[in-house]
Amino acid sequence: MIDTVYMSGEVQSLRVRLIDSGRELLDQGGIDAVGLRAVARHAGVSHGAPRRYFPTHKALLAAIAASGFAELSDELRSATASESDPLARVRRTARQYLSFADTHRTLFELMFRHDLLEGSGEDLRQHSKPLFETVVALVADTGSADPHVVALNLWTQLHGVATLRATRSIELIVGDFDVDSFVAQLIDLHLRARA
Repeated sequence: MIDTVYMSGEVQSLRVRLIDSGRELLDQGGIDAVGLRAVARHAGVSHGAPRRYFPTHKALLAAIAASGFAELSDELRSATASESDPLARVRRTARQYLSFADTHRTLFELMFRHDLLEGSGEDLRQHSKPLFETVVALVADTGSADPHVVALNLWTQLHGVATLRATRSIELIVGDFDVDSFVAQLIDLHLRARA
């Protein structure tokens, strides 16, 4: 079975190409725009080609979500790679998380739609749990007495803000929203007081 296509002299996995096409459709039209036939059409392959890799619509959506978790993990690692101060690393991680959510709104929404992706055959926990454990480790490096609880508090607050920003609700409530100021206050609230 041939699972590669040739584009501009490069060999690219058809599976990756289908996921990329799905992400483009997701960006353009939201979750409802990402169907197996639509992805095949967008990728320029036969309508049956996606079924080789994604037996169901949920499997395709879950693969797209998994690609989002991989990208977010890479961005968080890059954001903190050159920073040695533990509090600054947590701040950078928080800002990058919010930036990713803002830049990839529909992907971010899909990544956390476990209700929609349940039964997809993809274990998204294997992608999301290491992401959370990275935050726990960063919080532990600050000297926090209970890094799991603090990391969960930080994550739920950041995720809530990301969700409110995606729907433009936060601006309606508070007007101008300064992400850097919010992150600094959040870190102070949860880490400086406990460090």
